[in-house]
Amino acid sequence: MLILPAIDIRGGRCVRLIQGDYARETVFADDPAAMAERWLGEGAAAIHIVDLDGARDGTVTNRVAVQGILDAAAGRGVITELGGGIRDLAGIEVWLEAGLSRVIIGTAAVREPSLVSDAARRWPGRVWVGIDARGGKVAVQGWLETTGVDAIELARDMEGRGAAGIVFTDIDRDGTGKGVSVESTARLAESLGIPVVASGGVHSLDDVARLREVAASGIEGVIVGRALYDGAVSLPALIAAAKE
Repeated sequence: MLILPAIDIRGGRCVRLIQGDYARETVFADDPAAMAERWLGEGAAAIHIVDLDGARDGTVTNRVAVQGILDAAAGRGVITELGGGIRDLAGIEVWLEAGLSRVIIGTAAVREPSLVSDAARRWPGRVWVGIDARGGKVAVQGWLETTGVDAIELARDMEGRGAAGIVFTDIDRDGTGKGVSVESTARLAESLGIPVVASGGVHSLDDVARLREVAASGIEGVIVGRALYDGAVSLPALIAAAKE
């Protein structure tokens, strides 16, 4: 199972939010590219990037910081994925040509689902959908708005439209250190034929072990953020646990 260190960017800096609340921010580094170098040096095979400003405002905002991460990862055979503010084909093309491995479409998957269909046809295997759920319902616009859309129903629709995979975040757990939502993630994965990456709440090696036990449901990996930045777990230990 793949471990993806998260680099969340706001105002050009590496930060973490609690449950997506922009008012509950902790700054961990002024240089996201340097943070990427750290995780790559510790064995990361993938980097998960979020443009928090873009997710809220609807346009990729932290271009310089994101490009710095891509430059750090270039030539290393590392998967790089970006979510936040990607709302049109032109934006997708820019980032894929800049060296990004795959894009994650979030809000636009709900508001303009045809974008996923069009992008998946044009760049097969490189278009994923981010589904962020609060109480089983999809949240959009940087988690500021909760819709009435069911997370599993959306995931099935996106699979039908050609999405290569789903990044699933349980907002109620994200940034809290309360443990990953294994049951809801496995339930969503079991309903699909495409891989799912879990996100939100990872705090210990036990969280990875619990996900690994249900990996056969279709869980390909897990994104880890605050637990790494707080020092609750180390990346090499997480990678080792994911391989056991």
